[in-house]
Amino acid sequence: MNTIYLIGFMGAGKTTVGRELSCVLGKPAVDMDEEIEKEAGISIKEMFAQKGEEYFRKLETQMLKRLSARDIIVTTGGGVVLRKENRDLLKNTGTVLFLHASPEETIKRLAADTARPLLEGGLEQKVKVLYQSRLPLYKEAADHIIETDGRTIGSITAEAQLCLKS
Repeated sequence: MNTIYLIGFMGAGKTTVGRELSCVLGKPAVDMDEEIEKEAGISIKEMFAQKGEEYFRKLETQMLKRLSARDIIVTTGGGVVLRKENRDLLKNTGTVLFLHASPEETIKRLAADTARPLLEGGLEQKVKVLYQSRLPLYKEAADHIIETDGRTIGSITAEAQLCLKS
């Protein structure tokens, strides 16, 4: 059994690549954020507003622990790497693919997205600050780094398959 984790900054394509990999590999893909929302009965945006980021991060760690025991593809939230416990869990329970998008590409992809609570007000500056703080954590957790700027989902998925065979 091998859990496959897709990590990366918001807007990197984790959910889309996860769905594509699911079709190709015949493994179910599970979006952690969607599972957390289902379980909590509210959106992540509402959760941040009502209960705060720390509450969400606790639920995220609990969900990661549960999903790590399954033979699936897990698309994670962008901040899953913030807790050392999560980075260790990712490294020790599966193969971690870091989908890397540059800050410039990320800003382009997220410009119209209003469902990202950490990016409200000042998108460009917030992306750059979060990107700089998270990049070393993504690299620490990753088994493989896949560049996504200017690439199709198909070519990213094909590279992911190659990484999984190595």
